[in-house]
Amino acid sequence: MPHLKAAVSCNLDSNLLLAAMPLFEAEKVEAIEWSFDALFKIKEIPSWFTELLQTFSSVNSLIGHGVYFSLFSGKWSQQQQDWLFQLKKICTQFKFDHITEHFGFMTGENFHTGAPLSIPFNKQTLALAQDRLKRISNTCNVPVGLENLAFAFSLDDVKLHGNFLYQLLEPINGLLIFDLHNLYCQLHNFEMDYEEIIKNYPLELVREIHISGGSWENSITTPGKKIRRDTHDEAVPDEVFDLLQKTIPKCPNLKYVVLEQLSIALDTAKQREAFQKDFYKLSKIAETYSTVNSHIKNFFPPAFYINAIPPEDAGLYKQQTKLSEILKSATSYENAVRLLQTSGFANTDWQIEKWKPYMLETAISIAQKWKNGF
Repeated sequence: MPHLKAAVSCNLDSNLLLAAMPLFEAEKVEAIEWSFDALFKIKEIPSWFTELLQTFSSVNSLIGHGVYFSLFSGKWSQQQQDWLFQLKKICTQFKFDHITEHFGFMTGENFHTGAPLSIPFNKQTLALAQDRLKRISNTCNVPVGLENLAFAFSLDDVKLHGNFLYQLLEPINGLLIFDLHNLYCQLHNFEMDYEEIIKNYPLELVREIHISGGSWENSITTPGKKIRRDTHDEAVPDEVFDLLQKTIPKCPNLKYVVLEQLSIALDTAKQREAFQKDFYKLSKIAETYSTVNSHIKNFFPPAFYINAIPPEDAGLYKQQTKLSEILKSATSYENAVRLLQTSGFANTDWQIEKWKPYMLETAISIAQKWKNGF
């Protein structure tokens, strides 16, 4: 029977490594997920970190997770071309079991600024992203996938997200990272029922599950409404562990369960102990369900023919650029609404008429928080 691997998101960060070290020493970590593009600007990775990566690479337990590619950007950038070049280089050094990226487009113009936000779910964005996924696949020659997005502007976005992911992934034999804290955000923010939302996702494509913590933010536009944010800066809530136990049996091709947390939330010994406690809880659940999954799908991709010149969508890029400007510069929710209505977004596939006020407010907060970089 397949064995679920208990994993940690492990990057070159002292707080995170301090938190994870006792787990490595106890030989409890069965795989690591590495955000490889966070180090693209570093000329040389420290030898000890390379050795750690090689250890897991040698036993097919290293998975790569991209952050900055900006899959849905309407304009093909030199930064994306460089990203693929660096990915190819890293894949000659390490053996990844799969490579994944975030859903959405980055709100920042520069490579390491901005935050991922959603896009219109239409034929144009579908074709654009499928092309980008094929380029990633041809570059790394391992299974490729996407992570579901925590943020949504509207209830329609939430309901359609799973099917849109399926349309993106199925033609490339792609896989899905199902982030359960992201799901938790949507369940709370849009007051949805688990059984109602879970049926919309292609669970047969789930090869990896993420769990993490987050934070609450009070809405100004909707008094009394608390927004759940995917900030990765707290311990994993009990509700997310409950989602994990509910979801694992529904994912027949699941291989990894990964604990994520940002280093800013691992400053103290108490926080690091909480991280370790969360991992042991994750590991116990993974062990309990390791015999549930009856088969493992082969996600290995074929070689794709792609045009030498990547397709672009000038209209989409213009809208994305304008939306980013509005979110980063808006002085209030009301100001953002006025700017959107007078900037060509009304009565378009963006469907701003259906956006929840508290989610536009959240988008403004996200964009302004990260406009100077992660």
